[in-house]
Amino acid sequence: MPIDDGVDSAASPPMFTRNGGESTSSAPRGRAKLDASTFIASTSGVLVVESPVVGADVEVDGKPAGQVPVEVVVSAGAHPLVLRKSGYDASKTSVVVAVDERKVVAIPLALQVIADFLGIPDDKSDRFFDWSEASIPGSNDWTEEERAALRTEMQSYLLELSVARRGHDGNDITTVLANSTVDGESLSDAEIVMFQNQLLVAGNETTRNTMSAGIWELANRPEQWARLRADAALVPTAVEEFLRWATAVVAFMRTATRDTELGGVQVSAGDPVLMLYASANRDEQVFGPTAEHFDVGRDPNPHVAFGFGHHFCLGAALARLEIAVLLEELRTRFGAIEPAGEIVRTPSSIIAGVVSTPVRFLA
Repeated sequence: MPIDDGVDSAASPPMFTRNGGESTSSAPRGRAKLDASTFIASTSGVLVVESPVVGADVEVDGKPAGQVPVEVVVSAGAHPLVLRKSGYDASKTSVVVAVDERKVVAIPLALQVIADFLGIPDDKSDRFFDWSEASIPGSNDWTEEERAALRTEMQSYLLELSVARRGHDGNDITTVLANSTVDGESLSDAEIVMFQNQLLVAGNETTRNTMSAGIWELANRPEQWARLRADAALVPTAVEEFLRWATAVVAFMRTATRDTELGGVQVSAGDPVLMLYASANRDEQVFGPTAEHFDVGRDPNPHVAFGFGHHFCLGAALARLEIAVLLEELRTRFGAIEPAGEIVRTPSSIIAGVVSTPVRFLA
């Protein structure tokens, strides 16, 4: 089954193959067929430095965990109509005049939403951030021993929570997973915990870093903030520009299953192929001469921040909703946003992370 049959690869991620330890870059142009049987995720994972939690299609009982069975069970939970019925609304958003937007807006909002979806009690929210950060290589200066201990704590807690939800009714994701069957079989503990890990990590790391990076651009581009404040109809396009501009997931990897050619570059079976989403989202052949400009009214905006094909982000609707709520709240509450220092970014090559976003929200 093709990922994008006959896709215009100028709108797809540039790809890089490693040959003999060196990287040979190729930015494909024209038409290319990127099929899922040729470039797969399950052989060697999706990260150049593979993490035990983030993104990997881990083998469980001889089959890829976290793919079709889990998607069948939970994909409906991320539908916009379901989100609107879930009771989530702007009144839950804590937006205050603050020095560090990341700490008082992005982190609490993103973690709160994911906790609600997973059905995790509020008293555990303080641990969410540490658990999530421990799963992202390069997110901070913790030792690997510290990271491993936090990941073990997270997985133990999630497993205990799942076991406790079995045989009970509920519409949170943990309860749904704990009581679901696919083809007559229950999901294994490993499959459930792995998916909870991914949802907890991917569902907040990406969204909160997108929020922080986008707010920082608005603070530094007052003309864009003025446009957004003056026209509520720009919120949807501003959300897409946040996603394009931040490109929270920098790159994912696939492994070639056979010898092929991509963008004029020979790829051998077993070669890793790196899809640089961050580069694709600045492609002048797709976004024109304003590719390097932040534009809240950009339309069309064919970014690949959510990936593409059958690996398209399961939480896209949720991420868009969260960012839209944030922008709607900010534009009605504050007259201006301005920098209050310098943004600090993480050195991670996986997530375009933000350590601090010092801004002022002014009446």
